[in-house]
Amino acid sequence: MELLANLAIGAATVFTPENLFWCFIGCLLGTLIGVLPGIGPLATIAILLPITYKMGDPSTALIMLAGIYYGSQYGGSTTAILVNIPGESSSVVTTLDGYQMAKNGQAGLALAVAALGSFFAGTVGTLLIAAFAPPLAELAFAFGPAEYFSLMVMGLIAAVVLAHGSFIKALAMVVLGLLLGLVGTDVNSGVFRFTFGVPELANGFEFAVIAMGMFGFAEIIHNLKAQETRTLLTEKVSNLIPTAAQTKRAAPAVVRGTALGSILGILPGGGHILSSFASYAIEKKISKHPEQFGKGAIEGVAGPESANNAGAQTSFIPMLTLGIPTTPVMALMVAAMMIHNIQPGPQVMTSNPNLFWGLIVSMWVGNLMLVLLNLPLIGIWIRLLKVPYRLLYPAILVFCCIGAYSINNSIWDVMMTVPFAILGYYFKKWKCEPAPLLLGFILGELMEEYLRRALTISRGDWGILWDRPISATLLVISALLIVIMLVPAIRKKREEAFEGESD
Repeated sequence: MELLANLAIGAATVFTPENLFWCFIGCLLGTLIGVLPGIGPLATIAILLPITYKMGDPSTALIMLAGIYYGSQYGGSTTAILVNIPGESSSVVTTLDGYQMAKNGQAGLALAVAALGSFFAGTVGTLLIAAFAPPLAELAFAFGPAEYFSLMVMGLIAAVVLAHGSFIKALAMVVLGLLLGLVGTDVNSGVFRFTFGVPELANGFEFAVIAMGMFGFAEIIHNLKAQETRTLLTEKVSNLIPTAAQTKRAAPAVVRGTALGSILGILPGGGHILSSFASYAIEKKISKHPEQFGKGAIEGVAGPESANNAGAQTSFIPMLTLGIPTTPVMALMVAAMMIHNIQPGPQVMTSNPNLFWGLIVSMWVGNLMLVLLNLPLIGIWIRLLKVPYRLLYPAILVFCCIGAYSINNSIWDVMMTVPFAILGYYFKKWKCEPAPLLLGFILGELMEEYLRRALTISRGDWGILWDRPISATLLVISALLIVIMLVPAIRKKREEAFEGESD
């Protein structure tokens, strides 16, 4: 009964003209940037973050930003199926069978299965958040400063371990993010740190400026180098309703993908991306006709699309209950809460229940809106895919500059996006994933605060971090994650050295 009462609070928050309007706008924008390859939800949310300054109600801001995030998961499947280009990284797997289905004249079926499977997965993910968020928040109240510090250390290390590419590069990006977070005024002493005599750096770097430069501008610079090649299927998309036989094949894959994505989505570092790959591998493994995969198997679309949408929903659980962002997008959500003077963490549920439960209910409303948006508007999305990038990118750049200026009404913020854009471009070129940097930056200030609190309680004794059972357990898990990552690399180097000696 308590759950129903909480959901009633959320429904009262969402079902207002203003919040429904911004939920729709978020879903529409999310679908749009998912359809248009090369932009992504991270850059879009970073660009729109300054707009949330002007929104009086933080619930409205978070509802819109959340809609952009899970809306992009829907939109990403459209380009994967019609153009063979994943609009979102989690839609990479969908290209394998989705595009083949489109070439076989089943584009409508592939789009329908992706949309309906995503709706089912999103609904289940929302119910899981509603069911498990309160007990997790209760558990979080047992956390003290030492436990929170250790939890953030574990989150950062897990994000490094699960990041693509080199472990060392990902670790270096986290450290750089932590260092950037130190720039500004020390909260305790009031001393300027790493400002180099520049008064504008007294308050540190703006989160939106870093995110906008490294993801928005850098992505555009990187895409300008690539030749624009898109093979668009221009045939009329029809047969959107699956037959009974097709539903029978797709339904089990949707259920398995939803279950897998719901579990893996909680993991730091992009569990929803991992879940889509894992779902495809499982479907191919258990299929009676694995030879059909890669040639237009309906399970190859239904499973991964359900998995990445369920994962996108459940990735909100650590952010809402613990205040710990597990992905760069969740870091932006935390930043949006801080903009409105809301301290992320378990106390949000009691101090601001309208925001907490309103966001959860809005996810279901948004998923329903996305089904209604994606299927009838497929013709519009196809036309948008024909917009040349030479017209699209200048418009995005202008909008970015306006957004950066509006943060503090300062040209300094616009200028600071330039070095971060250059850094982001070269990071991409050197295959250094910038996402861990963003997590390091947003968590750095919080880690410092909790560490100082813990040391104040213990009168400077660092032993408090391993004397408390929960904190010690989290640090042990962090150490094990590093070992798990390093052992294969060490073994490989030893084998190479042994082979070299043998020669």
